[in-house]
Amino acid sequence: MYNLRKLICWVMVGILFFSLPALPGWTQDTPNFPLSEPQQQQPITPEPPVQPSPTAPGLNEPQEFEAFVDKIINEELSKSHIPGAVISVVKDGKLFFAKGYGYANVEKKIPVVADKTLFRLASISKLFTATAAMQLYERGKLDLDAPVNNYLTDFQLENPYPEPAKVAQLMTHTDGTTKRRISIAARTEAEMIPLVDYLPKYMPPIVWPPGKIYSYSSHSTALLGYLVEKISGIPFIEYIDKNIFQPLSMRRSTFLQPPPPALVNDLAVGYQYQNGNFKPVPYLYLNIAPAAAMSATATDMARFMIAHLLLGRYENSRILEEDTVRLMHEQHFTHHPKLPGTGYSFRERLENNIRMIGHVGSLRGYSSSLTLMPEQNIGIFIATNSFSGVHGEFLTKFLDRYFPITEKPAPVKPLTLTDAQLERFTGTYRDLEYPRHTFAKVTAPFEHININKGDNGTLVISTPGLFFLGNAPKLRLVPVEPMLFKRVDDDAYTAFGEDSTGNIAFAFNPLWPKIGAFERVPWYETIWVLLGIVGFCAIVFVSAVIVYPIRPLIRRLRRKRITSQQQLNNAWVVAGLVSILNLVFLIGLPLSLWIIGLWKLVYGVPSIVVALLCLPLITTILSLGLLMFTVLAWFKNYWSLSRRIHYSLITLAALIFIPWLAYWNLLGFKF
Repeated sequence: MYNLRKLICWVMVGILFFSLPALPGWTQDTPNFPLSEPQQQQPITPEPPVQPSPTAPGLNEPQEFEAFVDKIINEELSKSHIPGAVISVVKDGKLFFAKGYGYANVEKKIPVVADKTLFRLASISKLFTATAAMQLYERGKLDLDAPVNNYLTDFQLENPYPEPAKVAQLMTHTDGTTKRRISIAARTEAEMIPLVDYLPKYMPPIVWPPGKIYSYSSHSTALLGYLVEKISGIPFIEYIDKNIFQPLSMRRSTFLQPPPPALVNDLAVGYQYQNGNFKPVPYLYLNIAPAAAMSATATDMARFMIAHLLLGRYENSRILEEDTVRLMHEQHFTHHPKLPGTGYSFRERLENNIRMIGHVGSLRGYSSSLTLMPEQNIGIFIATNSFSGVHGEFLTKFLDRYFPITEKPAPVKPLTLTDAQLERFTGTYRDLEYPRHTFAKVTAPFEHININKGDNGTLVISTPGLFFLGNAPKLRLVPVEPMLFKRVDDDAYTAFGEDSTGNIAFAFNPLWPKIGAFERVPWYETIWVLLGIVGFCAIVFVSAVIVYPIRPLIRRLRRKRITSQQQLNNAWVVAGLVSILNLVFLIGLPLSLWIIGLWKLVYGVPSIVVALLCLPLITTILSLGLLMFTVLAWFKNYWSLSRRIHYSLITLAALIFIPWLAYWNLLGFKF
């Protein structure tokens, strides 16, 4: 039992690992460029110099800053086993610092060069898609308050709610859709699916009332990119190149997969660190390109940061009007006024009393981060060619060095809550960002947190110890308002939300400095209950396999006669068959995925997995026969009492197994 549970849980770990935070994608079968002159590249009146940003001593000295960056990045490369990294920093409308570290190609010892080496940006691509959408908004071609379905002619969003999902909500991730992880990529360029064909088949349905809850979904941005393509009348990749890359002189940036011949040899190889070695990962041809397919150099990204910090201007080109950029950057949604929210694709981060906006990206073999500090006229871009959290470490140390908190804020007066009042908030919560409609739902338990009562009227946030990846965080919260808590160790807040009946249903920003939401999980959906159910079923199925066919075989070998008490042999045949097939499924599914490679589900579901998914459909039908035989056995008084009880347990396990399969989307072909 323990080994079986361990195997199932490691399958969950593996699926979660291959599809960490933001595995997105896209594609269009679009030719290489050059293109005609971009529409947006128009001379503008020279602007006066940008006023110097308020900084602590040191940031004005590139040499001092280089020593600071070198120490942090080199330490992180060694400690976190990162083959290569790059950073670019802009300040006061100019490139302040750019440098590469380590290797773009470990095997060939090719170093990372800031103005030459391309990195895959993953979800930072969303900022470019949103910028393109805002250009169409400026021209009056895209109404941000219009329902998305007004622009869709080939398909419609599935929406069970009366409120329509609006265009702006695609950029704030409040359109109500969820993640998807299966079939988001292709093995080759030729196998990529155009958006017009991909989205009607794979767009996740709306599961939350639009405008009410933040639920991150790469497919929302893919749909936004499809609107850019549909409204502009030109392929998405061509539009971005013509209206953003060319005006900003981003000559070493592309959404093409793979990059065009002039750039492809300079793309950093993505790696995973395994068994003491860096192992290259296959190139993912993403099917939802507007969300994650972009590749660029650090110096090209510096130009994009400058353009947004200067409200749409870069040198003598303008990609957006000033008011449009302000609209993009301002907060459009938050779960509570004291929590970070989101603008149009730019997500807020609040730290050291500074409001920052930007995005992070994670793709198999790559990580990236873009951070803007609008009031300080500073932008920071970091990328690595392996999955890492170096950008978070760097940003915290950067803020503490150059923008430390000089005056501690006045202490917040705690609110005294009784044990009964605190009890309202306790329970298990689950991150909203998980795939709900495919069997990749098995990743959900690894996005659980527990909130329990602590000492002195506090709450404590922890993570389940069951095969949790990494160091489990443990945070203590102090109540300051009826639905608002402050973390003891920093100035961050966590808020809670109620459902329509007044019960606590959500925890907002319990862990991270960016916007996020967790939903409260009922007791019967907690991981221990679900594992307990499958454990009970597995034990009973094993016992049935022992009884039939092994027991009849032993009787035949011993040549014992079958008495009247061994009637209904067909009943035991069905019990044995149901149990064997269910055990084959429980063992065969994780085993086949492990052998094939869990991460390859991004390409779709292998034939062997499809075949295994047929087994629960067969056992579900046969389980109805078990129920009939059970009733008949008790009514006719067949077998001994112990055998009737055993058969009833087999029937009970088979029937309980059906909703368990349905819960995990394993009953049927849900992928």
